[in-house]
Amino acid sequence: MQNASSVYEQLQALKTNGIDLDLPQLLAYQRFHSLLDLSPKMAIQSKLAGSYLAKTKGRGMEFDEVRHYQTGDDVRTIDWRVTARTGKMHTKLFREEKERPVFILTDLSDSMQFGSSLLFKSVQAAHLAALLAWHVKERGDKLGGLVFSQEQLLELKPAARSQSVLRYLNAMLRVQQGKALPSKVQLDQALALLRRLVHPGALVYLLSDFSTLTAQGWRHIQAIRQHNEVCAVQILDPLDSSWPAHASGGARISNGEEEAVLDLGSGFKRQQYQLEQQQQQQQLQLSFQQLGCRFMQLSSGESLLQQLNRSWGHGH
Repeated sequence: MQNASSVYEQLQALKTNGIDLDLPQLLAYQRFHSLLDLSPKMAIQSKLAGSYLAKTKGRGMEFDEVRHYQTGDDVRTIDWRVTARTGKMHTKLFREEKERPVFILTDLSDSMQFGSSLLFKSVQAAHLAALLAWHVKERGDKLGGLVFSQEQLLELKPAARSQSVLRYLNAMLRVQQGKALPSKVQLDQALALLRRLVHPGALVYLLSDFSTLTAQGWRHIQAIRQHNEVCAVQILDPLDSSWPAHASGGARISNGEEEAVLDLGSGFKRQQYQLEQQQQQQQLQLSFQQLGCRFMQLSSGESLLQQLNRSWGHGH
């Protein structure tokens, strides 16, 4: 458990109180865009689907393979090393580099409005979304997506240049600071809209704790994944995995319909809780991986940059 002074210092460095969002704390992530790598991790075969690296053989940005020289090949692409080694003329082939839109779904719903250690899960999700958005801008790709809470859902069609980043950041501010309205937006509804919004061949990031994901939501994810690269990032609070060993007394818990009192001093209950949470998280990861999605976990109990610098971002 972090001490109060350590938490205060981290919050000061992040320019946040851990609960609210404002523009300066999101703008700050522009400096750290190089910590991420959004280059494609899987080939998308269809050129018509807008694949980022088209399989068309031509003079492009990305080296593909070497083959025997054929009449009409550009002499500038001859691979002289392979030619000298084999005694036969070889030429380099390239894959044509294509624009790839990036879509970010950011969940700021009720279950994300919680934090026990450093940040609300919603604030951590917004920080990651900001970092992703700045990286997309630096790559020159188009950015779009959805930001939603129980009260509202904002749809952002793909756009280029820095305006798309500021538009996304402001959308998160509007949703996080929004007033409670009668409507009830669920994760499944957001995924259904995202499914209609996403262009084939895109990179899609899903930022949520996925606590309200249902069978219908899984069907939407499966449909999105058929023609796109999908990365799911589960935002977890430390209490989502276990409660503090020194905890005691009773805690009132609810599933939204029923309430109960949990004995925090019970070692058996603590172990049972940890096991159940671990199994749920492992099942979520397995389900995403079975659909061919990448899956990562991010804690709201530690700054995003600390986690990226340690191990999370590079190579993902």
